[in-house]
Amino acid sequence: MDTMRGKMEEELKKLDEKIADAEENLGESEVREAHLAKSLFYIRIGDKEKALEQLKVTETKTVAVGQKMDLVFHTLQLGFSYMDFNLISKSIEKAKSLFEEGGDWERNNRLKVYEGLFCMSTRNFEKAANLFLDSVSTFTSYEILPYDTFIFYTVVTSIVSLDRVSLKQKVVDAPEILAVIGKIPYLSELLNSLYECQYKLFFSAFAGLTEHIKMDQYLQPHFRYYMREVRTVVYSQFLESYKSVTVEAMAEAFGVTVEFIDLELSCLIAAGKLHCKIDKVAGVLETNQPDAKNALYQATIKQGDLLLNRIQNLSRAIEV
Repeated sequence: MDTMRGKMEEELKKLDEKIADAEENLGESEVREAHLAKSLFYIRIGDKEKALEQLKVTETKTVAVGQKMDLVFHTLQLGFSYMDFNLISKSIEKAKSLFEEGGDWERNNRLKVYEGLFCMSTRNFEKAANLFLDSVSTFTSYEILPYDTFIFYTVVTSIVSLDRVSLKQKVVDAPEILAVIGKIPYLSELLNSLYECQYKLFFSAFAGLTEHIKMDQYLQPHFRYYMREVRTVVYSQFLESYKSVTVEAMAEAFGVTVEFIDLELSCLIAAGKLHCKIDKVAGVLETNQPDAKNALYQATIKQGDLLLNRIQNLSRAIEV
């Protein structure tokens, strides 16, 4: 530890000398580069507070919008290293405002990956999937994650976010995804078995992929939640085809026991995730798929009644 601290102090001394020399003898761009080098050194050794302070100093020496966005990307990398969501959120908003001032599309595409990663880390899988899919053909954010991992995140978020038609168009048939998906164990089997309704194969691939998800830095905190969301998607897809189906037939389709399906579905139905009911005596599942138009009509009626009540209360107050 003493040897390492000595090397760090020696390196910092060199960086300070470089900054002093640039301020005395060189131009503004050289001064900025010297301050940036010191910022990157603090990031490399994991000194979060000093790195943020030095990045702010570097920003005061920076004029170009693109270079300011690069500093925000360094801040975001630091935020993801410490999973500081407050810092990440503020940095993303700052980068968006800088882009409005005149940022380039390459940096904006990089920002989509960072924002998608933030959304995935905060359980906003739908927005994360859309951002990732927008960046599949323009991915250049290798400093935050490799392309294989990016495709993994794109597929796992899309599975719980997109409908079957969109999944086919944007993920299953996407050439960029097809070129990489085979490198990730079980991922291709999971995606294709879901689309092709091969539920036994899906559960087998799903079991194999759980270890990958459990070991992932960003998905691990949401492991149980994500597992439940995936099972909800696949059960819903199966039940959409039937008005009623026996529990035994469903268990056979998924390659599991009747007791397992009964326990799974009862929990998901109680949580409002599945629209069906279990006839335990007959051993039958009866689906009651929600009518979107009827739900919208009921919501409109309810909001209308609420508005009328407020108008009546306001008229009484005015009369008084």
